[in-house]
Amino acid sequence: MRELTTRTLVGAILIAIALVATFFGGTGFAIIVALVATIMYVEWTRMLSSWGAAWKVYGFFYCLLPAVSLLWIREQAEYAGVGRGPDLLIWVFLVVWSTDIGAYFAGRAIGGPKLAPSISPNKTIAGLVGGTASAAILAGSWATLVKLPAVLLWLSVPLAVVAQLGDLFESGLKRRAGVKDSGTWLPGHGGLLDRLDGLVPVAMLTAGLMLVGWL
Repeated sequence: MRELTTRTLVGAILIAIALVATFFGGTGFAIIVALVATIMYVEWTRMLSSWGAAWKVYGFFYCLLPAVSLLWIREQAEYAGVGRGPDLLIWVFLVVWSTDIGAYFAGRAIGGPKLAPSISPNKTIAGLVGGTASAAILAGSWATLVKLPAVLLWLSVPLAVVAQLGDLFESGLKRRAGVKDSGTWLPGHGGLLDRLDGLVPVAMLTAGLMLVGWL
């Protein structure tokens, strides 16, 4: 119970920071995004310190591209006609957050067959379904509330799956590197890479859809 309380409190603080920064945008938002990307890269290089230069280069773009995507979404959504400035970015966050929360509680409450035991032994198929359903409901409701494009109602589902694939990808890296978490400075969560592994692909895909005119 204490671990869940700590995890919830820290998560709530991180969500509040993200929402306030998203709402105000501008230089403050850019500074926070840059700081987060920098911390992610520091965690990446420490976790994979013995893997060679190619992985350091890969990690640089792994941390840089979602940061650029978040800035693009926040500043360009309104110009592209996808709601007001923060609306689409909040939708992106809701897809990731609700997926994480839904998967966590569905996995603990239901259990059942493992999703990918050789990569992450704690993740279950029930968690995958619960996280996807949670994203469809919460992110879909937000899209309806703020009148975002209707396509986002069904995009919540595949992007929720993508978020969980991002989580599995980072879990695979940690297992290969022989570490439990990417960091220890977020009580109940580990490091920033542990918390943002689902956001990485979702942010980049959303920005990509904007660039090609699908949003």
